[in-house]
Amino acid sequence: MNLQYKKKRRKGGSLVLADEQLLLEDYMKMNDKGRFMLETSRLILRQWEAKDRAPFAALNTDSDVMRFFPAPLLRTESDNLAARFQEGITERGWGFWAVELQETHQFVGCVGLHPQPDKFHFSPCTEIGWRLAKSFWHQGFALEAAEACLTFAFEELALTEVVSFTSVLNKPSENLMIRLGMSKAEEFVHPALPPDHRLAQHVLYRLIRSSAV
Repeated sequence: MNLQYKKKRRKGGSLVLADEQLLLEDYMKMNDKGRFMLETSRLILRQWEAKDRAPFAALNTDSDVMRFFPAPLLRTESDNLAARFQEGITERGWGFWAVELQETHQFVGCVGLHPQPDKFHFSPCTEIGWRLAKSFWHQGFALEAAEACLTFAFEELALTEVVSFTSVLNKPSENLMIRLGMSKAEEFVHPALPPDHRLAQHVLYRLIRSSAV
């Protein structure tokens, strides 16, 4: 879905981002700790909380969810990852947000933005990524959350480019990148994996600010 966004002010001065055709309710606000939260018609992207640790750990041990990662995560590894995501949002005000349903507040997974200052040959850059529990696949949640993140990246952070990458085997994730309007830039070997690892070969997608709307 290619949406055109505009800005307006809500009562109290908080910023609203809404598409001109009102096809998607999508706005940004600050929570009581001054950290950015994103809301869409169905989702809330927010800071991590203690209650997220258990469902996030369950997600990270699901063989289907972790199919294109080197290995499932132990509980301690999952908790440490959530803590790093939480710290990143505390430091910057944004990052890989925890995602929950608007209606039930059920934990969905994580979607967000992450700076990569020097890890890759195409660094520095900001990546967009997602990881959702299997029960929330094929319902448009990843696309909905990612669109909100891209709007935030270009409109609020004024980034000129956002990248995303995954194993060449991960066609579902690559297809989402395409649906977001991203363009394939190259294939590369992930520097954290041995060259002969089954997941070493990765694909890089880019979205330039001028082509995002």
